[in-house]
Formats: sequence, structure tokens, C-alpha cells
Amino acid sequence: MAMFYSIVQQSMFFMIPLLIVALGGMFSERSGIVNIALEGKMVMGAFMGVLFLNTFQNSDPSIMDQGILLLALLVAMLTGMIMALLHAFASINLKANQIISGIAINMFAPAFAVYLAIFMFDTQHVSFLNQFRITSIPLLGSIPILGPLFFQGVYITTYIGFLIFGISAFVLYKTKFGLRLRACGEHPQAADSVGVSVIGMRYAGVLISGALAGMGGLIWIIPIANSFSGSVLGYGFLALAVLIFGAWKPKRILFAAFFFGILQAISSSFTGIPFLAQLGIPAAFYAMLPYVLTLLFLAFTSKNSQAPKAVGEPYDKGGR
Repeated sequence: MAMFYSIVQQSMFFMIPLLIVALGGMFSERSGIVNIALEGKMVMGAFMGVLFLNTFQNSDPSIMDQGILLLALLVAMLTGMIMALLHAFASINLKANQIISGIAINMFAPAFAVYLAIFMFDTQHVSFLNQFRITSIPLLGSIPILGPLFFQGVYITTYIGFLIFGISAFVLYKTKFGLRLRACGEHPQAADSVGVSVIGMRYAGVLISGALAGMGGLIWIIPIANSFSGSVLGYGFLALAVLIFGAWKPKRILFAAFFFGILQAISSSFTGIPFLAQLGIPAAFYAMLPYVLTLLFLAFTSKNSQAPKAVGEPYDKGGR
């Protein structure tokens, strides 16, 4: 059972950032803006969040660990929103090619993060004190089975991820904002005809996407490292795959994120699983397994994934 608990918890470490970033991409693309810049926004969010942690932990180590983590998440969100503004302005106001705009951000972000790190610290590795793991939540941690799975050895970011999922599903399907956002991604001219600001809704979708991607970048770093070196190892692109596999719907995105989280947990801890360790398969095979299966699943399921009809199309007020 201990091994089972460990694998499930590790899968959460990988699943939660994928879930958050994919939900961010969902808001952007539901509004009609293609967002392949999730990787770049994750990188910048992670960098600024870790830089915040590094600065404040060095200046005042007595600051409460969970409090400073929450502040760092806010910094990461704001950073992601700033990067999203660049993408939104190019895609909405300038009507630039949304794919090229996203690629430009993905190329800019890692180089800029590494440059700033070297300029400030003479190294591209920005470290922080990782003391955010919660050993056990009082009362809840003692619940049989559920306690070891969800309330022992966890990070507060896990609960934030599930909270964001619930809020996202509610906002998208149960609020006027969600209805208008979806309308702008399906038929913006019809939305405009009833008084919905297509430009405003698309800006809102891209900004939400940037906030969640920036937060997701820092959340990806927290459970697995104590430094950041300018890369999130392609998780922004994997989140994009989760978004497509999840058909731009929150519940399916949750399932896809959990599936890929399990694969990542197995690839990183297969040596501790006797059955897999005895097979003698090279570690490289397990390392590439999540990405290979991602390609296979997309190849067989993408035909059934219906993207918003107007996604990627610049809005023309006079168009039909």
C-alpha cells in the first residue's frame, strides 16, 4: 500500500500543473484565441515566482512558509498575465497570426529568464528553500486510506488545483461570463449582435489563461525541485495536448491530466516498483513513455475533439 500511496501522490505533483495550465488554455481557446504560448508563460511565471521566494526567504526566513508560497503564486499569476497581454494585443488588436505570436513568446521566455538569472546571480539556477510540504493535515491525515493519499505529505498547491478546476467548470457553464466566452469562440458575430464585447471577452480569456499558466509554472517546480533553470521541460506543450485530448471541456481535461500524471509518476519512480524494475527496460523508455502515448492518443482521438469553431480566426466586426 505504501507504494500505491507514493505513486498516487507523485501523480498529483505532475497532474495538478497540467490541469491548471490546460484549464488556462481552455479559457483562451474557448474565447477564440489559439494559445500555444502556455510553455513560455509557465517559464516566466515559474522564474518570477522562484525569484520572489529566493528574495524574501533570504531577507526574512521567519516568514510563514505557506504564506510566502501563496504570495509567490500571485506573483507568478501576474507575470503570466503580463505575458498574456502581449499575446492578446498581437492576436486581437493587430490581428497577427496567433500561432506565430505564441511561438515568439515560447522562444523569448526561456532566453529572457536565463539572461536575467545570469545577470542577477551569475548562474542560470535560481534556488529557494523548499519547505512547503505539509507532513499531515490535522484530523484529515488520520483518515484510513484517504488520509495517506490526499492529506499526508501534500502541498497546498494540490488543493488549489482542484479548487481552480471546480471554479473553472462553474464559471464556464453556470455563469453569463462563461456563456459569453463560449459564444465568442463559436460565433463571435452572433455574440456581438446581442451586445457582447468580443474583444473584451477575448482579452479576458487570454488574461485568465496567462494567470493560470504562470501559476502552473511555479506549481510544477514546487514539489520536484529547489531551483529553477529556465525550463519547464515541455510541460506547456503537454498541457496543450491535455487540452486537446480533453476536448476543451473541464471534466475531460481533469481525466486527461490525471492519466498523464500517472504516466509521469511511473516514469520517474519505476525503479521502486518491483514488477517494472525486474523487466530490465532502459530508463529512457519510461522517460519517453508519457510523450509517446500523448502522440498516440492525440492521433486516435483528435478527430473526435471538436475545437471551438472560431478559434484562431481574428475577429472582423463586418464579417459573416
